[in-house]
Amino acid sequence: MDDLETRELRYFVAVAEELHFGRAADRLGIAQPPLSRAIRLLERRLGVRLFDRDRRGVALTDAGRVLLREAGTALDAVAAAARRTRRAGDPKRPLVLVTKAGASHELLQRLLDARANEPGAAPIEVLLCEVGEQAGLLRDGHADVALMHRPFDDLAGFDTEDLCVEGQVAILPAKHPLASRDLLTMAEVSDVPDLPIARWPRLDGTYPDGPGPEVRTQSQLAQLVALGRTLLVIPVSSRAWQWPEHVAVPVVDAPEVTTVIAWPPNSRSQAVAALVRSAAELRDTAPPSPADRAPSGRGKR
Repeated sequence: MDDLETRELRYFVAVAEELHFGRAADRLGIAQPPLSRAIRLLERRLGVRLFDRDRRGVALTDAGRVLLREAGTALDAVAAAARRTRRAGDPKRPLVLVTKAGASHELLQRLLDARANEPGAAPIEVLLCEVGEQAGLLRDGHADVALMHRPFDDLAGFDTEDLCVEGQVAILPAKHPLASRDLLTMAEVSDVPDLPIARWPRLDGTYPDGPGPEVRTQSQLAQLVALGRTLLVIPVSSRAWQWPEHVAVPVVDAPEVTTVIAWPPNSRSQAVAALVRSAAELRDTAPPSPADRAPSGRGKR
């Protein structure tokens, strides 16, 4: 059997998502008869039926559902390859480093300073994103490297270098009684009747059960904490976005978080390799964390 063509996959995905040949044809900008012929030819070449067709409409078969999943991955990979190729053809282009807004701020600043002082180093463009978006931006070719956090972020398939390990703090409304504590435990912050812990989406986009608000953005979360509606537990280095209405208190038994620099495993970029080396060199000269430098006593603002 001949290899599948990207055109065939795009045609199939359009029909699979619309479940209507007419709408799919409009979406693709082609007439319906050639689209129907292309799908029939694809089914013959694969030796399977991809769609059930009857008077009620169009539905995916089990084989069709498998191809929809695989086709999406394949088309994303092709698009990423095209982006990386275009970017590699521009010798003046900056490296794009993606990271969650407010995360690992001090480490990022030190890395940028180190590269700025390196003769001939490629310039770096920082792309800020929301929670869980770095992996997608690396995979689709919009970013070259990423600062990510184990165990929270999706590191599957990437090459990584560990940079630092840190504890976590609870971010609380400044007026809440817990904000006056020097230390807290996970048990204490997980069961606060008037201040339920915020719920971040899992890697698959679903949310864990619980009474706390579902959040997706740092700004959304920051305002909910300031309004006294929720609290959260985050790595110490993610406090860069902390508001004056917030207080940070160390959570002594929270799982440790490892900051890593990640890049696609097929990267052959010398500029990426140089950036990773610079990040690894910073690992052994890391300054004390903000929590370590803060004075003892009431929760750290």
